[in-house]
Amino acid sequence: MSLSTSIHDIKTLVLSYHPVIVMETVEEDRVFSLLQSTALELRMPFFQWSITTGLVRVPGKSIMYGTGEPTSLLSTLHQMDTQAIFLLKDFARFATDHTVARQLREVSQRFAKNRSTLVLSGATIRLSPEIEHNVVHFHLKLPEREELRKVFNTVLHSLVSANRIEVLLDPREREELVTALSGMTLNQARQTIAFAALKDGKLSVGAIREILERKAQVIRESGLLEYFPVEDNRFQLGGFARLKSWLVRARTGFSREARELNLPAPRGILIVGVQGCGKSLAAKVIAREWKLPLVKLDAGRLFDKYIGESEKNFRKAISLAESMAPVVLWIDEIEKAMATGGGEADGGVGRRMFGSFLTWLQEKKHEVFVVATANDLSILPPELLRKGRFDEIFFVDLPNADERGAILTIHLKLRKQDPSQFDFHRLVEATEGFSGAEIEQVVIAALYRGLHLKQPLDTELLVKEISETVPLSISRREDMQKLREMSRGRFVSVN
Repeated sequence: MSLSTSIHDIKTLVLSYHPVIVMETVEEDRVFSLLQSTALELRMPFFQWSITTGLVRVPGKSIMYGTGEPTSLLSTLHQMDTQAIFLLKDFARFATDHTVARQLREVSQRFAKNRSTLVLSGATIRLSPEIEHNVVHFHLKLPEREELRKVFNTVLHSLVSANRIEVLLDPREREELVTALSGMTLNQARQTIAFAALKDGKLSVGAIREILERKAQVIRESGLLEYFPVEDNRFQLGGFARLKSWLVRARTGFSREARELNLPAPRGILIVGVQGCGKSLAAKVIAREWKLPLVKLDAGRLFDKYIGESEKNFRKAISLAESMAPVVLWIDEIEKAMATGGGEADGGVGRRMFGSFLTWLQEKKHEVFVVATANDLSILPPELLRKGRFDEIFFVDLPNADERGAILTIHLKLRKQDPSQFDFHRLVEATEGFSGAEIEQVVIAALYRGLHLKQPLDTELLVKEISETVPLSISRREDMQKLREMSRGRFVSVN
């Protein structure tokens, strides 16, 4: 959302008699600039308030004495006849007081008639249900490219004018650096540019890597997403030939040629199927093949006991993923986050998050390629499986003979074993009905057995371990058959 669009939206809210606007953000300076520009365009007075300064007319320092305390502020606002915009910083924390809550409600009722507007800003804002019905929440999206470029040029001009740095970036590299800043607040962008430049007295392409690492740190600190950097992604995938072929074609959707034809960038894929057969591994391999960072969204990290917090966590996670664009977003076991069959059991959280996810998936502008995985199709909303939600839906079955051979080769080499020293024909036959994860575990367990017996790994040790393993295809035969029947003819096989 551009600055001009934000100003237009705020103007529309003010002119349509919305008495209270809530902006949950830490970017106070950006909120102030946005509201000041809005007030100028509407030719309305603009005031700001904080507990330390009281109510102040902007521009200038004209303080209205006796407005330092929340109750005295609200009493003053209730008596004012001036149509104006009032920014109240961190005010929501005082609204838990019954007297303040009552006064705030009365002020909002008065403002709804005279077209004045209160804007409450802060990192987290919770209001009583009685006030909420007079409130509209305005989501202040992270700065877009034009704002970030302006900050970049301002910081650069300041540092160069002071003869503090040398700039070693050509025009293309400058644009790459601005792209890397995507997803940061203006203050974070300002600090990051200055730090990267002053660190060794020059601004070079190395600054781009530092910015990406700074963003990765923000993701780690959020606790909502898990971050896998490109350089650490060495995962391999046996089989999946049809999926790999599809991915080669899909990647062209991010090209300049595709944009020139007004083709939308690929949204993502859904991978359903048997547990342990490589769905999660596929997400990691896609990121590696495309040389993109991978962020993992775990449904369990989203849910919160407080009303509205789970949805807020979901929005924050999506914003963080967008900040890393271009990126692969892996939503593991999507049915746990998007299941809508719980009725009132979860207060409708699953249904609301599902609706938000579908809207975002259809309308997202950032290059975030979604790889969603699911084990239980029975609890997935039918709307999610409709053609067009994802670019494609793939089904993963148990690996065939060739794929089992490839999987064995990968895991033997990974553990410093020479595949040529094993009877592959015998091993491939013995592992029929095994998933990829079960084959990996057989190799690991056989190596432990060999260490215990003080003998090298051989075919006999592997066969013995295979014979003592009961795969899911046997222990959960009925469930697996049901899954296959549901998927037959509906989804594309990965092979």
